Amino acid sequence: MRSRSDVLEVAILGLLHEAPMHGYELRKRLNLLLGSFRALSYGSLYPALKGMADRGLIAGADNAMTPPPHALSGKRARIVYELTADGKEHLAEVLASSGPTTWEDEHFDVRFAFFGQTDAETRLRILEGRRSRLTERLEQVRLSAARTRERVDEYTLELQRHGLEQVEREVRWLDGLIDNERGRGRATSRGGRPADHAPADDDTSRH
Repeated sequence: MRSRSDVLEVAILGLLHEAPMHGYELRKRLNLLLGSFRALSYGSLYPALKGMADRGLIAGADNAMTPPPHALSGKRARIVYELTADGKEHLAEVLASSGPTTWEDEHFDVRFAFFGQTDAETRLRILEGRRSRLTERLEQVRLSAARTRERVDEYTLELQRHGLEQVEREVRWLDGLIDNERGRGRATSRGGRPADHAPADDDTSRH
């Protein structure tokens, strides 16, 4: 994934893998589940859907349904989108990837949202890559704060401290997730049934 449009495409494919949806419902799910898409508009969603349909990744069929609340007229036909066989194959290929771009902020959020559809080995690689990237960022923030401490005012220092705490909190959150994934792997290798693990209690959110 190299651009925002690529991220949006993966988000759409992942949601349609769960169930067919019409555009209005799809937009609500994107805005609800993916924070990076809270400002998503019909102007960006529908071109993406058309492009994916043209490539054979999704297919749409008319379905007469009650219009969304903002509709000005009575009932109208709305297109319900679903994954094609090519779309399922493409999504599987994307979810099996774990390169450096999957560790970046917006890309990681989308990939994490669909960890339930991702194999354990790929999940672990992405989590470890994300932690490595944030550890590098943490060191950069600390060095920057040390260099500028005597040249900035108290509000800038407070902002730097806040940014540092955010990164530290996410690293701890990732540590807990990685431990859980490794624990599942050990249970599986011993022939046991891996138990479900929740994120670490002290860091259930990155934000």
